[in-house]
Amino acid sequence: MRLLIVEDEKRLALSLAKGLTAEGYAVDVVHDGLEGLHRAGGSPYDLLILDIMLPGMNGYRVCSALRAAGHDLPILMLTAKDGEYDEAEGLDTGADDYLTKPFSYVVLVARVKALLRRRAQGVGASPVQVLGELTVDAAARRVFLSEHEVALTAKEFAVLEHLVVRAGEVVSKAEILDHVWDFAYEGDLNIVEVYVSALRRKLGAGLIATVRGAGYRLERPRRPEATR
Repeated sequence: MRLLIVEDEKRLALSLAKGLTAEGYAVDVVHDGLEGLHRAGGSPYDLLILDIMLPGMNGYRVCSALRAAGHDLPILMLTAKDGEYDEAEGLDTGADDYLTKPFSYVVLVARVKALLRRRAQGVGASPVQVLGELTVDAAARRVFLSEHEVALTAKEFAVLEHLVVRAGEVVSKAEILDHVWDFAYEGDLNIVEVYVSALRRKLGAGLIATVRGAGYRLERPRRPEATR
């Protein structure tokens, strides 16, 4: 899953990005409200962490503009102020939750996971996906094959999670790269092959098919044919 942090305190923003990346998320960071609005409105983010006091455009206006444009991504608002008015204003402009600085990183991660889980349930998707013998628990970030847990790295899990969400569809390398890696990544597109190969070694070679010239497809289990 891909997150965007809009926070002008650079040390805090980079610290949050480092921690959330270690949790397995692709994280982009910007320090200006206008740039945050541009990126959040033009890229497929799964969640926005938005400070209120920002240069260019404050967080209230960014949030309001995104909602007015029809963007429904979850928004977690950060504020250095401690008052009911500020919290209420943030929620009134369309934010889904808020945290008052200073906050515990553990609490922030819990809020992020809760918002992502709520979003998945809201669009009719379960955080636990079962495809034949494969079970992927997005909330707990755990994978099971035939009821045995399989240890994956954070990036391996992120690649698998994206393929599971699109199970049965062809997903290009560029789409995987865009969703799993942050926009600062300038390496080889073939890095995706490395992680797909690792997943095949751990989960079985037949799970992820290569569609030549197009990308990859995570195979859905075939339903047994009805007997006549």
